[in-house]
Amino acid sequence: MYAIIVGGGVVGYNVLRALNALGYEAVLIEQDKVRFAQLESEYEHLVLHGDGSEVAILEAAGIRRANLVIAVTGHDDDNLVIAQLAKEHFATGKCIARVNDPRNQEHFDALGIRYTVSAAQSILSLIEHEVPDHRVVNMLNLRHENLEIIELNVTAASPIVGQPVAQIRMPPNTRLISVTRDNQSTIAVGDTVVQPGDRVMAILEPAREDELVTLLLGD
Repeated sequence: MYAIIVGGGVVGYNVLRALNALGYEAVLIEQDKVRFAQLESEYEHLVLHGDGSEVAILEAAGIRRANLVIAVTGHDDDNLVIAQLAKEHFATGKCIARVNDPRNQEHFDALGIRYTVSAAQSILSLIEHEVPDHRVVNMLNLRHENLEIIELNVTAASPIVGQPVAQIRMPPNTRLISVTRDNQSTIAVGDTVVQPGDRVMAILEPAREDELVTLLLGD
């Protein structure tokens, strides 16, 4: 596999180091001269100086034979352009783009950038996971599979309290996958009985979320 990484910050640097450790061929593009010099002193020919959103620089990096392009600059507009060039102009097999501002996620979705990573959204999900006041927590979006994983906090008023999982009439294309009680998680099987205070995790199509939340937690 040959990968091109655009953006030599902490994320790009660690991705390059990880890919090298795995034995993959990779090159990193960095625009800032000072940061480029730092990276070049460690990785030499594996680092290229230039603007990764320019066609000529991507060509010089060998994008036409790349299997993977990873756009992890600190600017969403650059990452969006890089991902679009890789996808539309060079027909790269796969492109992963960093979304720095979660509010920009819809722009990546609209342009068909299927593989995105948002550190801010991941941190918010972890915070919500640890705060019991949140009724529903979005744990993971699998956009390219049109699926998501959510966690729901069950209260005494929830309609599913006291019911075995097998008797819960789930909406189409939804499934309970785990139940967490007293910080112990178990796979949700047919005879698992949901109790107040449980946190249940479900996998579903995003369009089914409202329906599933109403069914499991009530209005």
